[in-house]
Amino acid sequence: MKLRMMASALAISAALMGGASLAPATAQAATLSGGFDVGPGGFQGNFNPLAATAGFTWLSVYYEPLVTYDEKLQKVTGVLADSYAVSPDQLTYTFKLADAKWHDGKPFTAKDAKFTMGLAMDAKSGSVLAARLKAVASVEAPDDHTLVVKLSAPSASTLDTMTKVMMLPEHALASIPIDQLAKNSWWSTAPVGTGPFKFTKYVTDQYVELAANTEYRGGKPALERVINRYFANPAAAIAALRAGEIQFTYVDSNDVSTFKGDEGFRVIEGDSYVVNYLGFNHDSPIWKDVRVRQAVMYAINRDAIIKSLYSGAAKPANCAYVVDQLLPQGIDAYAYDPEKAKKLLEEAGWAQINGDKPITLLTYYTTPLATNVLAAVQAMLAQVGINVVPRAVDTPTYNSIVLNPAPDVAQFQMVYAGLQNGPDAGSINVGLNEKQIPPAGPNVVRARMPDLNAALDTALAEPDASKRDTRYQEVCKVMNANLPWATLWVANRYGVVSAKVKDFTWTPAPGGGPYQAHPEKWSIAE
Repeated sequence: MKLRMMASALAISAALMGGASLAPATAQAATLSGGFDVGPGGFQGNFNPLAATAGFTWLSVYYEPLVTYDEKLQKVTGVLADSYAVSPDQLTYTFKLADAKWHDGKPFTAKDAKFTMGLAMDAKSGSVLAARLKAVASVEAPDDHTLVVKLSAPSASTLDTMTKVMMLPEHALASIPIDQLAKNSWWSTAPVGTGPFKFTKYVTDQYVELAANTEYRGGKPALERVINRYFANPAAAIAALRAGEIQFTYVDSNDVSTFKGDEGFRVIEGDSYVVNYLGFNHDSPIWKDVRVRQAVMYAINRDAIIKSLYSGAAKPANCAYVVDQLLPQGIDAYAYDPEKAKKLLEEAGWAQINGDKPITLLTYYTTPLATNVLAAVQAMLAQVGINVVPRAVDTPTYNSIVLNPAPDVAQFQMVYAGLQNGPDAGSINVGLNEKQIPPAGPNVVRARMPDLNAALDTALAEPDASKRDTRYQEVCKVMNANLPWATLWVANRYGVVSAKVKDFTWTPAPGGGPYQAHPEKWSIAE
């Protein structure tokens, strides 16, 4: 296996140095190469920010939103908006736009921002943000430097959603019919953004190359080029990193120890802000009885998995949250108890409901760590009489299955997935609210729980920030009792960067961000 991975890495390196007329990164001090779409924060092969459920680390190198999170994911700050203001009733958001230019030299204006919002709000464009923007009543551009977004009701997650709306050029996209936009070749052949780097080429399944935007309003980038190399898995990317072919990649927690103490690399660690869970497909009759869902929780020794597979770098989750201010007193910790799990299954009549029939457990996590985690989960569930069969697929395949408006339930009676539980606590709404069931939104488990809907709606509509944590505690209580998911843990995530790289910012943010990374400042020493 190791030899095959090395061979794959060398083959890709050879391709880069050959027909693509691209010299190796080690010979060009002004070029930084990385595996930006390796791991759960990446979305390899996606060029369309409207369709991005991940991959923002890379997309935000050449596209920009109006606002984004700072690198610590603690506050929302301006990018293409010099400033923003929210009205006291939290119904009107006013953005004052920066003087910026598109990569083709045309000015960025509020008309572009209004056009982009229209695309993001319309599911026909392929936008995955449409469901999150349903509270938007109107978008106006009173002048070239002002955008006004008005809501029909307060929605605490509006700014969080706006960080994911990458601005798009009206002059380049307006002529494309909206229902043909998602699959248009423009995204991978001639995209135009406003960021510090601009698109130059994509070599299918190998790499994407960006060149410095010398007219960038934030100053000429220190690098001449940034390259995003594609890899089949983190192991292949790590081999390329050690060989000096790339200077950055995501790594699993079980790979971190091989880099710590090595002066040639810097390990970047942080909270993933993502809760991993086993999602019960509520369209499948086998999960209707809450005792069956409880049995799954009791059957899994989460502490053992965290200790042995995550090397302790994770926290057990008993609802969607793990931060103290969102955790109410008295919720069930679901401590490992296989005998209790067996008893619950017997009481529910599991032998008649499903027995030992195989249950497809679908996931888009394809890393060695995820494979080991699912093997452990499979063995633990088998111990109590639940026979799950893991199936790992790439993200586009996963999305095509679970987001299908008329899905084949047999393909995903269960999912192993992750959904961000921060920095905005309302982010989980799209994964659990009944109003977000596909095609309306990404509630892929098809949860239909009135108490949960009410708790989520109340929290999102709470205009008083000082009361919002208490509202989300109610969400946690309902999740803990009703179990739309079997919540597992929130793990740390890691990146490794060459010590030669200077002023490099990477945050293990949900979906890869976006956040303030300042790519124009990145540099690499000789």
